[in-house]
Amino acid sequence: MSGYPDTQLYINGLWRDGSNAHLSIVNPASGEVIGLVSKASESDLDEALAAAAAGFQQWRRVSAFERSKVMRQAAEILRDRSAAISIMMTLEQGKPLAESKAETAGAADTIDWFAEEARRAYGRLVPPRATNIRQMVVKEPVGPVAAFSPWNFPLNQAVRKVSAALAAGCSIILKGPEETPASCAELVRAFADAGLPAGVLNLVFGIPADVSNHLLPHPVIRKISFTGSTVVGKQLASLAGAHMKRVTMELGGHAPALVFEDADIDLAVRLLAGAKFRNAGQVCVAPTRFLIQERVFEKFLDGLVKAAEAIIVGDGLRDGVTMGPLANPRRVEAMESLTADAVMRGARIATGGKRIGNFGNFFQPTVLTDVPQDARVLNEEPFGPMAIVNAFSDYSSAIAEANRLPYGLAAYAYTTCAKTSANLARDIESGMLSINHHGLALPEVPFGGIKDSGYGSEGGMEAMEGYFNTKLVTEAT
Repeated sequence: MSGYPDTQLYINGLWRDGSNAHLSIVNPASGEVIGLVSKASESDLDEALAAAAAGFQQWRRVSAFERSKVMRQAAEILRDRSAAISIMMTLEQGKPLAESKAETAGAADTIDWFAEEARRAYGRLVPPRATNIRQMVVKEPVGPVAAFSPWNFPLNQAVRKVSAALAAGCSIILKGPEETPASCAELVRAFADAGLPAGVLNLVFGIPADVSNHLLPHPVIRKISFTGSTVVGKQLASLAGAHMKRVTMELGGHAPALVFEDADIDLAVRLLAGAKFRNAGQVCVAPTRFLIQERVFEKFLDGLVKAAEAIIVGDGLRDGVTMGPLANPRRVEAMESLTADAVMRGARIATGGKRIGNFGNFFQPTVLTDVPQDARVLNEEPFGPMAIVNAFSDYSSAIAEANRLPYGLAAYAYTTCAKTSANLARDIESGMLSINHHGLALPEVPFGGIKDSGYGSEGGMEAMEGYFNTKLVTEAT
């Protein structure tokens, strides 16, 4: 696995080109084409559907113990190939090599965790009303899954869907990210080389709307898992609902970060800056709306600006680089547009705000302050290296702003007051809240949002529920 490979489809246990041409892969640090990815045609998708149907009938009958063994083997293979996979990921996505290595290691840990959950899909006995009745509640795999994974975390997002489906006994068709296909394909290769039967896991690429419109209505597919924008998620949920398909939706966010005057400000600056500019801000749970209590506002702002200006931006393969390029030119254009709109409405640029250089998709780590509520960036997810820092006076005004938007994926808070922490846990409208540290996205904890940020979980024991049917068996003896 030297260099950057062209990426094929994986259907019914075979790697092969699609019958519908190829798409180009561009290195976001240089703008150069580095490879090709096969594009699936309708006939390719039909083959994947037939393979998933047959694969499900075989895999559902494999014991949970044996499924777990295959998955653990896949995790070890992924670890063994981590160095090469990480380079691929940085070449195609742009993130610093250290972040790619961490993502690959995390993906292996996720497989291990779900491998153990496969052995704990317990049912239960319900006490009957008569002595000759036995009532059993049984968990059964829901069926073949269609999963759609994004480009910002080519392994991390795909591995949750694949691992939960396989642990439950489902087969799966993964529609991988066309912009970052090679590292995602290596995840699939690890499972294939671990001995996963043909047809159980299939990988396709193509025009997203064409793939979803073909897979979602098909009677073979019984479950959809999607990570992406709220707009697209609503369209897919609507299509799934029309065909009574179960869905898990992990959609957009606009995470508030509340820093109270009694907080450890140095800790808050360090952790929030790291979370904000990780992966160039292209993280659905990245803190975005920084709400700082007035008394400590200037101290926090000064610290965040210094942290942003200390970031070394460049090619993720270069030593010392701590933030890579944005994934594509669209993200740079979005950053420029959001910055211009905010400034026009009265915001102040504390640092950054401009594109870097004339090649690649580089943008300065940016801090905006005094941002008015009608600015686009306070209402649209920026999905880039941009922090909005505004002051608040009291608890109620902070909560009002934190809950103002229709998003509800993640939220962060810093306080040393136990009462404030308890109130935040009650009052913040979000699927996830992390107080005084950042403890989200671990394999063993729930990962998902509320409101327009979606529903269902892609982490913790809750993630497994979406891949099971619950069956009651009641029997007179």
